[in-house]
Amino acid sequence: MATPHTDLEAQLASLDPALVRRLASGGFDRARFLALAATLTEGDAALRRRLRNTVKGEVTAPRPGEIAALPDAGSPERERLRVVGAAALARGELAFCTMAGGMATRMGGIVKALAEVDAGRTFLDLRLGENRSASARAGRPIPLWLMTSEATHDALTEALAAAGAGPHVACFMQDLSLRLNPDGTLFLDDRGAPSVYATGHGDLVDALRRAGLLDAFVDAGGKYVWITNVDNLGASIDEATLGHFIEATARGIDVQCEVCPKAGDKGGIPVHAEGRLQVLEEFRLPPGFDPKTVDVFNTNTFLVRAEPIARAPLGWTYFEVEKTVDGRPAIQFERLVQEITAHLPTTYLRVPREGVESRFLPVKDHEELARRRAAIVAVARARGMI
Repeated sequence: MATPHTDLEAQLASLDPALVRRLASGGFDRARFLALAATLTEGDAALRRRLRNTVKGEVTAPRPGEIAALPDAGSPERERLRVVGAAALARGELAFCTMAGGMATRMGGIVKALAEVDAGRTFLDLRLGENRSASARAGRPIPLWLMTSEATHDALTEALAAAGAGPHVACFMQDLSLRLNPDGTLFLDDRGAPSVYATGHGDLVDALRRAGLLDAFVDAGGKYVWITNVDNLGASIDEATLGHFIEATARGIDVQCEVCPKAGDKGGIPVHAEGRLQVLEEFRLPPGFDPKTVDVFNTNTFLVRAEPIARAPLGWTYFEVEKTVDGRPAIQFERLVQEITAHLPTTYLRVPREGVESRFLPVKDHEELARRRAAIVAVARARGMI
């Protein structure tokens, strides 16, 4: 008697060879995919997701003093940290990695990185401007890596070529997978074709490894990677912030996570769970924990030591997510990049979200861009992006 698992194996065996090659280049792991699909038949979906996603054991808020802040601007201590960070830039120890993948659906079907921010300048233009400015301060090119997807890769590589980006700017593609029906069989779209999707920003570490960028960077003496979203132009290269992280690495820290004061926001928050201060999304918190007891949240901006993310074994959680595709429920499995905080020692840095010092100016869609445009342009001008 056929089961969803055997049906899926047969479906995979009959995939078009061109699609098989696409998936292989996108890090598709057949055995893992089958194992994840098999879990879809394990009882009630809502209960299954809650049990899989919720962390085990006690969860508590950060203790006083566990969320750091930079010294005041203009202070001798801030300048000391700036000097530490500037020296690392001059030695070629930093690469900047920005996430510009996804399915290109948030801004009316255009690639977000190519959306116009101001006066014909796109997010990508401003990121390139930031890189030129920071590289000039460093006295050498700072590697700039863009994580793309099938939906964004060609457009971004063409834009980089048109902009005359140098060889220190590189694109690498995030993972690909296939959507499933709720019963664990392959989801077919209205054309009868398997539905391919980019599997989330948690792909970043594996995709960087697959591209060879991390190994080459570490072998050349690279030590730190800045990770952020392409649309959050507040998260730019700042020497004092880098200096703060470098000093933390001397205490055994591998990751610095930037957090912002809450202003009605929901998102990942730093909490003590499973023996580590880590970022958890609210859907992973146990029912008895009130997220309002934590007054900051994750901005999805990280400084990481390059060597552990290049070579250390990292376990990842694959979260079951239900989407509506062609009017029908479809299941996809995704990872979250902030899970690096669950595996590597992490420090947390409170950063401002207002004024020209803001490090949190995300843009989800055209409406949010219109609201934030003046603030984004002010920050871009203050930081040499324009």
